[in-house]
Amino acid sequence: MENYYKDILKSIGENINREGLKNTPKRAANAFKYLTKGYNDDIKEIVNNAIFESDNDEMIIVKDIEVYSLCEHHLLPFFGKCHIGYLPDGKILGLSKFARIVDMFSRRLQVQENLTKQIAETIMEHTQAKGVGVVIEAKHLCTMMRGVEKQNSSMITSCMLGLFRSEGSTRSEFLTLIK
Repeated sequence: MENYYKDILKSIGENINREGLKNTPKRAANAFKYLTKGYNDDIKEIVNNAIFESDNDEMIIVKDIEVYSLCEHHLLPFFGKCHIGYLPDGKILGLSKFARIVDMFSRRLQVQENLTKQIAETIMEHTQAKGVGVVIEAKHLCTMMRGVEKQNSSMITSCMLGLFRSEGSTRSEFLTLIK
């Protein structure tokens, strides 16, 4: 990957031997590997049996989980916050696992719409919850730095599964609580 970054720098007219760029191809390759490390993550290792029996049947919400990802169309970052709610059905998931699941999927080349759905479906699958809701609000550098160059725009996506989809009151409670 380092050689590809050298070629990219040369193709824009840069001198890859100048002091500021001498180690840039290596640093850029390492950064890109880190930013896409989600491809190497395994959901079973992330969940790591952190599913616990519980008689709680009230909504559980984890708010403001930071999201950093790369747009699969331009390889530019998008970033924001993810809010997750679920209605347990005899099982709860360890708190840190929500952030780890968000990181696993966001550290892949991605579009926000799919990211939101992947998170919701994974939590639903592993908790067997009565319902799951996920909302992500993010700013996309592909619309801020290039193209339409709209600095204040953000995108909100949601995925509602189970009772979050079928019961308007459940969905409404979740959306009210995350504001």
